[in-house]
Amino acid sequence: AVMADWAWVTYTVLEVLIAVACCLGNVLVVCAVAVGIHNCLREPTFCFLVSLAAADFLVGAAAVPLAILLDGWVNLTSHQCLFLSCVILVLTEASVLSLLAIAIDRYLRLHMPFRYKAIVTQRRTLLAMSVCWILSFLLGFTPLLGWHNLSAAGTNTSSALPSSSQCTFLSVITLPFMVYFNFLGCIMAPLLVMTFLYVVIFWSLHKRLKNSCPQAQAMLLREKKLACSLALVLTLFAFCWIPLHLMNCLLLFQGPEAVTRGALYTGILLSHANSAVNPVVYACRIPKIQKAYGQIWKHLALKLNCFTRNESIQQAITSD
Repeated sequence: AVMADWAWVTYTVLEVLIAVACCLGNVLVVCAVAVGIHNCLREPTFCFLVSLAAADFLVGAAAVPLAILLDGWVNLTSHQCLFLSCVILVLTEASVLSLLAIAIDRYLRLHMPFRYKAIVTQRRTLLAMSVCWILSFLLGFTPLLGWHNLSAAGTNTSSALPSSSQCTFLSVITLPFMVYFNFLGCIMAPLLVMTFLYVVIFWSLHKRLKNSCPQAQAMLLREKKLACSLALVLTLFAFCWIPLHLMNCLLLFQGPEAVTRGALYTGILLSHANSAVNPVVYACRIPKIQKAYGQIWKHLALKLNCFTRNESIQQAITSD
């Protein structure tokens, strides 16, 4: 019991640290794109990066606190528990669809260079972002339509879940839903499409770099570097999220003894950590965002310097 308590305390402390990193890092990403990149709304890739950063911010602001609460520490009606569990699914799906939109955008830019600006207009980009979030809500809230455990947990909405079955994610969300619909349909299917698109992108860039003039090569190398950075973001997403979903598969097919609580906590932490890592990847790998970060920090340093100078002047006047 003491070990279990320490495991939960460690898990909670790490979740809080991840939540803070998610919020601060992704606010910085949005500020960097909005302030540091001119005509950012005319750059579809950066619009979709802002959409991804918004989803990552909400992971820190909403999904992590909910994950802690939905570990059996709150008494809620079964429908309240189901609704809050669905919010976590919405944010995961928003990340996946934003990554898919980025991959499609890079594919169109490379394979339709002359028609790209006519096809991918600012209006269509904002429409695509809206569609991503609408689909995220529809797919994330699917359990509310009936694919849930409420019949097992008790469907009386006026009472809390039984004390032996406190509000936990898997007390209301079924494992078949998590494995067949969420993992295979909503995560693996888009990941396979994105993997195919990036393979096509890199293969096309490889062929073009061999047969292009030096001026065209410089542009293609920039495209390749950005594509590598975005493919890294996709790889990290898969690396961070797939272990947790594989654990759900084990729970479904082999029962609750197949996965220890410590392993489950590790999988949850890894999935949330993905949202904190993305801003670091942008800073290290994408020059435009790297430059924008530098501008923001320089501006903050100047403000702080001015504030400190004003404070010391006021203190000098007061002492005189």
